[in-house]
Order: sequence, then C-alpha cells, then structure tokens
Amino acid sequence: MRIVTAPEAKVPAGLRRQVAALQEQAWPSVGGAPAAPGPVHDPALRPLSMLLLDAGDRVLASLDVLSKEIVHRGRTYAAAGLSAVVTDRAQRGLGHGRRLVEAAREAVRESGADLGIFTCDRELQGFYERAGWPLLPGAVLVGGTAEEPLPSDRFDKVTLAGFFSARARRHRRDFEHSRIALHPGLIDRLW
Repeated sequence: MRIVTAPEAKVPAGLRRQVAALQEQAWPSVGGAPAAPGPVHDPALRPLSMLLLDAGDRVLASLDVLSKEIVHRGRTYAAAGLSAVVTDRAQRGLGHGRRLVEAAREAVRESGADLGIFTCDRELQGFYERAGWPLLPGAVLVGGTAEEPLPSDRFDKVTLAGFFSARARRHRRDFEHSRIALHPGLIDRLW
C-alpha cells in the first residue's frame, strides 16, 4: 500500500472516479444522481487530496486537506483541516482510514500550518483521537461566511485540533471553549 498526495485538481481522472464512488458510498447523492468525479472543493482553500492505494492502484481510503488563514482573538494563524474522510465500506476496520488520517496529521504539521483544526461527528471522536487528533474542548467552528455563518454546534459535532507552531501552542487555551471563525465560504461550508 502507498499514499498518493496531490492537489485535488491534479488527481488523475481514474483515481477521482474511485474517490467519487467511495464518497457516494458514505454520502449518497440526493435524487440518486452521483456528483461528477471532479474537484469538489473551493480552489481558494488549496485542497490537497491524500489517497491510500493498494498495490493495484485501487483507492482504499481518501481525504482532503483544506487550508486558509484564520484570525482568532486578534492573531492570524495558518490553519488546515481534514475534509471528506472516507474508507471503502468493504475495507473498514482494517486500519486504512487511521493510517491515512495519521499521515494527514503529519502532512499538516510539515506544511508549516500553525494548527490543524476540523470537526467530525461525535461518534467518530475516538477514531480521530486514536489517529493523533485530540479533542479541543468546548470549541465551535463557525463555517460558511461572516454573512451566512454555519456554526458546528448546530450539529452533533466535536472539534479536534493539533497545535504545531510554537505560537499556536502558546495560545492553545484561547481556542478552548470558544467560537472560532473558520469561514471557508459557501462551497466548503464547514470542514
């Protein structure tokens, strides 16, 4: 097995079709028409796709890392977060998703991001914690835009975060029990 990392728009079409099929397994399309297997994220968020492939180039799991600057408590941070994390239904429970999420944590750390931060459904909290992403207690990510906010506390979600730069680690407590303006836009309303 190997992990392939590429900007979302540069993932080969055959691999994109496989990723779209995995995403359809996890999040079936409304009306039965699956989305086209092309880029799905806002290019302004610099989407980076990470794919776990078997020896025959079959996609076992995939995720995307989205990045942007955020301002929190008057400080600007380079932030990145996981999006569209999915493992082939037939391959779940074999550690593939965890391996990919651990690799994504390392990729975010190595990217120079101050912090990695994202939400997940509450029942997946343990999975992400085992992959190295600790819970950020009481934190609410506010997605959407400033004009059309989408706070994560509208859903049964928790926020996970890794603080990678010395400055982010120094100010970690500023993020706990707070509302964090992520505002990734109207395409990727919340990551």
